[in-house]
Amino acid sequence: MKELICICCPQGCHLFVDEENDFAVTGNSCERGAEYGRTESMAPVRVLTSTVTCEGGAISRCPVKTKDAIPKGKIWEAEALVKQTSIKAPVQIGQVVIADIAGSGVDLIATKEIGALK
Repeated sequence: MKELICICCPQGCHLFVDEENDFAVTGNSCERGAEYGRTESMAPVRVLTSTVTCEGGAISRCPVKTKDAIPKGKIWEAEALVKQTSIKAPVQIGQVVIADIAGSGVDLIATKEIGALK
């Protein structure tokens, strides 16, 4: 039996996941909590947020995030790629910075518009 605290809402339900009984979840007060417990036990995923260097822009760092959650096991590989990445201004919100980051099938996108220096 695995115990988790649900992060789907501020309620923070204490979940119990029975891995021997088809990942049955108890302790949740909503279906989102049950889904979170199953997913977290079988194949945990996370959204990666970070910044990359922005050359020629009004600011020197551009905030980025994965467009969707990626497997937790790929976070360190993805972060290593982010640290090596530099983009050139201008930057648009939603612009793909790294396609299919770490072979996850998910793109890393810019989350801030950055104009070029004049």
